[in-house]
Amino acid sequence: MNIKYDLIVVGGGVLGTFHAYHALKKGLKVALLEKDQKPQGATVRNFGQVVPSGMNTKWQNFGRESLKIYQEIQSEFDISVRQEGSIYLASNEKEVQLLEELHEINNANSYTSQLFTKDTCLERYPNLRKDYIKAGLFFPQEVIIEPRLMIHRLHKYLITEGLDIYYSTTVLECDSLHNGVHLHTSSKDTIVAEKILICNGSEFKVLYPKLFEESELEVSKLQMMQTKPQLNYRLKGSILTGLSIRRYEAFAECPSHQAIKAEEAKDSLVKKWGVHILFKQAADGSIILGDSHEYAAVEDIDSLGFDSSKDIDNFILQESKKIFNLPTYEIQKRWLGFYSQCKNSDIFEHTIDKNIHIVTGIGGKGMTGSAGFSKANIDKIFNLQNA
Repeated sequence: MNIKYDLIVVGGGVLGTFHAYHALKKGLKVALLEKDQKPQGATVRNFGQVVPSGMNTKWQNFGRESLKIYQEIQSEFDISVRQEGSIYLASNEKEVQLLEELHEINNANSYTSQLFTKDTCLERYPNLRKDYIKAGLFFPQEVIIEPRLMIHRLHKYLITEGLDIYYSTTVLECDSLHNGVHLHTSSKDTIVAEKILICNGSEFKVLYPKLFEESELEVSKLQMMQTKPQLNYRLKGSILTGLSIRRYEAFAECPSHQAIKAEEAKDSLVKKWGVHILFKQAADGSIILGDSHEYAAVEDIDSLGFDSSKDIDNFILQESKKIFNLPTYEIQKRWLGFYSQCKNSDIFEHTIDKNIHIVTGIGGKGMTGSAGFSKANIDKIFNLQNA
């Protein structure tokens, strides 16, 4: 190909796509390369919750910026964003204490949240069980999206904005030369750019196997389910429950968190399978349920298997029924999600020869944090902080 780009992004998931979006916004000529016909990884296999409230202070800031970006795009092009808020539901007094502490932290951060009484929660969320709920913490600014729609619609929007997208294109080799970086693809094409950004773990593994093996990346396997449509039933926003309160990193900043976590049974199924219970109603009226988290080093991903565990699904259903009396818990779909994350860092970043940048391993922060993080990262890569 004779086209030379300012930036080529490898990986058409949410992290790579938002890097391409912000580069376009800066007036750069950008190409996005996706190895599949359409993105098929973690970006389309998650709940579709954009919840800065669940993140630590650093990533909450990126998440709050993401909220603005999602809303800006939605105002121009329907990418399935719905602002319905998120709520954390406490099931006992210790969880209530964590909600109250997180509420104070967010007040200090100027991030709006509202404490709800038991009665308010029961009024706002139909079929919520009275014997479960003690209180709630509501974040009105947060949004939900349809993960199997959002990224495809975002690609369509960015094409109209001047992005070149090459689907079914796998990068086989990456050479840093005096006149830029040359990418050699499975289609026997060579694409030239000033800078390359690799946001896909598969290409990272193929292009730089030794660096990949030495990285601290690990893989998380998630299980999720989707009920049949709930007739004449409406559940708004993201519903995060007591197990989420005990798992999400935002609560680790609460003064009581460490002591409360220390009291938990270490041999429980919740710990073994990394379960926290989430509910979100999809556009067709069905409810998405989950999820679980099992971990393995990237070189040992096969140990996780590629089948759903009936025991995990049954446990999620059992715990879900303690929280909501849904009209139906009949399941129409079950699926797995896999995402990479770092064992000790919040994201994997590495630069080769100044112009080849690897950014991956964002973990479960991808849908919430990618848009805001990518904006800052494009500025850093192209030295545009003061532009």
